[in-house]
This record gives sequence, structure tokens and C-alpha cells, in this order.
Amino acid sequence: MILYYIRHAQSANNALWDATGSSAGRSDDPALTATGEIQAHRVAAWLTGLPEPPAAHRHAEVRPNHVYCSLMRRAVLTGSVIADALSLPLQGWPDLHEAGGVYLDGEVEGVRHGRPGMGRSQLQNLSSNLQLPLEVGEEGWYNRPFEEQPERALRAKRVVKELIHHHGGTSDCVVMVSHGTFYNYFIDALFQLEAERDGWMLMHNTGVTKIEFHEGVPVLVYTNRTAHLPGDLIT
Repeated sequence: MILYYIRHAQSANNALWDATGSSAGRSDDPALTATGEIQAHRVAAWLTGLPEPPAAHRHAEVRPNHVYCSLMRRAVLTGSVIADALSLPLQGWPDLHEAGGVYLDGEVEGVRHGRPGMGRSQLQNLSSNLQLPLEVGEEGWYNRPFEEQPERALRAKRVVKELIHHHGGTSDCVVMVSHGTFYNYFIDALFQLEAERDGWMLMHNTGVTKIEFHEGVPVLVYTNRTAHLPGDLIT
């Protein structure tokens, strides 16, 4: 298996933070900015230009044959551009959501309130190509409290287990469109980095990380690749 982990394109919340250094006024489920839409098409064009499997040599780039995304608006919109460009279905994977889940900051400082997330019809209106699990209904796909740190680590382990269950030991080339903070938990789970650490693995919008699995062993080929973007589009 080959995995391309791709952070979603720039969202309105990302642009708000870049402009103000604050989350005040953030949306619980933001859309992409105009810059984000360009970024999504750029990374999709790069993926579409990759050769079909099998790769000519080890560590060669390979065109994906599966595309997954979280059910947050910004990930669905990014994943839709990628899946459409590759003529593949877009498979919604709720567990790929950003750390914390869908939430808004409450009036009391430090208190964050979980929000429902989009319902089934709303999600399908974002992308006609989106395939959703049966359990996603009209009342919203999240509907839980704010996700605390221990829950994030457990979810990341669940994602790794499911990914390997479905694609381990195959020649599949998988794209996962997910999020920047969750990326850190995912890498910790995949490489079994259990110790507390102060470091941070940066992912730019539409940054690409490539991981290959050789006889079940994950190999990090590169992380946060942004060569598909000109300098003024790196956010």
C-alpha cells in the first residue's frame, strides 16, 4: 500500500488565524477560501499527472485509486476536487475529522461546545460523488462533545487499524484528505510514538505526506510536500 495523507485546502478559519492570530469569530465548519479552491485544484492536477501503477521503481510516485475524506466541509470540498479529477468515488470517513471535532467556543473562557456537523443531504449537496456510511443521518454526523486529547489518540489508532485492515498487503494507492492537527496523532499512532513530546509536525494546506508500507512496515518517504504550489499559494 501507498498512502498520500493530504491536509485540506485553506479554509475561512485558516485565513482568519493568518490575518488576526486569533480564533475569535471562527466557524464550526468553515468552507474553503478562494485561495483554498486554487490549492485544491493544484494538488488534484499533480495527482492526476502521476503514472498508473505499478511504479517503475521503489519510492516512485503512483496515481491513487482510492480517495477518502473527513466529513468536515473543508475536507469534503478538497476531496471532491481530487476525486473528480481522478474519476474516483469520494469515500467519507468520519474518523478522519480534525482534533476536537465540530465545535464552537462558548461564552465562558476555555469551554468548547460540540456541534452536530452537517447532515446527510447537506454533505451530498457538497459533492454528488460522496459516498457516506449508513449511520450518517440528517441530524448531523458528529453530535458529540468537544473531543479531548486522550480520545484523539484512540481515534488515530482506530484509523490506522482500519486503514491496514482494508488496504494492508495490497498494491492500493490511497489518498486521505484530513487535517493538520490530527496528522500529528495519526503519525504517532502509525509509528507507535507513545512518548510525550514537545515537537510539532507542520502540514501546510494541501501539503502531501507519502507513506509506503513494505511487508507491513510503514516507511515515511516525505512529509508536507508543497511543490505543486507556487510560493504565494503556500498557507
